[in-house]
Amino acid sequence: MPKHREVVRLPWSATEMFDLVADIGRYPEFLPWVQGMRVGPERAQGDGTSVVVADMIVGFRMIREKFTSKVTLDQPARIHIDYLDGPMKHLFNDWVFNQQAGGGCEIDFAVDFEFRNRAFEALAGMFFTQAFEKMVAAFVARAEALYGPRS
Repeated sequence: MPKHREVVRLPWSATEMFDLVADIGRYPEFLPWVQGMRVGPERAQGDGTSVVVADMIVGFRMIREKFTSKVTLDQPARIHIDYLDGPMKHLFNDWVFNQQAGGGCEIDFAVDFEFRNRAFEALAGMFFTQAFEKMVAAFVARAEALYGPRS
């Protein structure tokens, strides 16, 4: 079961990066393998956070799967994703956005997942690092397109 945690420093503000990651309805525009998104209405929680339920369609070659997740938005500090339904045993994903005193922000990203199907699990294990790097690059390219190049 793949797990990954990475901390990166980027030149954009924590608010900008939170907004980019929280705009999940636009993922098909820039994230590899994301073929479609359906995002339910955002619901405010009593603790200052909001929650949305999202269905993501992911495809690669002959494989196409739908994942349903609950996304908790704690603006601008944190996004937490809980897996609800699809081909996984579990999926947890956290984004923590920390504004840096000298400018830019530090992002602490963690993902932990396991497929129900052993063949998918083996395939994910073989390509996990490459896929993760491609997705990170897509988020950075999206930030550059929205907020300007790294300085």
